Order: sequence, then structure tokens, then C-alpha cells
Amino acid sequence: MGRLLLLLLLVATFVLLWKAFGPGTWRRSDNEVEPLIKGPDDDEEFLWRLELEQFKKRRASEAAAEAEEERRHRERRNKNKGG
Repeated sequence: MGRLLLLLLLVATFVLLWKAFGPGTWRRSDNEVEPLIKGPDDDEEFLWRLELEQFKKRRASEAAAEAEEERRHRERRNKNKGG
């Protein structure tokens, strides 16, 4: 009778330990981890788009300055020819 009681206690202990620390609990801990929220300064895509936008603005201002310089050069050339 004592051996049967000991066997039941061992089985109950094994079942409780399995439910507490078994493979079913491993997956739950992975799902509970929330994804980290990145700020805009950590987001590589955001930084890339920001850099690209700044590059495009710089290119546009350089092109506008170059066009203005070319226009002034043509004006001076036309004044020299006419005068």
C-alpha cells in the first residue's frame, strides 16, 4: 500500500512539474514578449528616407543656382553683344 501511495505521489509530482515547466510554457513566453517600439532616430528606413529627401532638396537647390548662374551669364553676354 505504501509503494502505491509513493508511486501516485511521484506521478502527481511529475505531472505538475511537466505542466509548470513543460514545452507548452516555452511558447507562451515567446508570445508575451512585446516587439520593441523604435523611435524615428532608430528606424533605418526612416533615416534613409530623410537622408534621401535632404539629398533631393540639395540637388534641386544646386540645379536652381546653376540655372540662375547660366541665366546671368547669358544676360551679360547679350549685353556685351548689344552694347
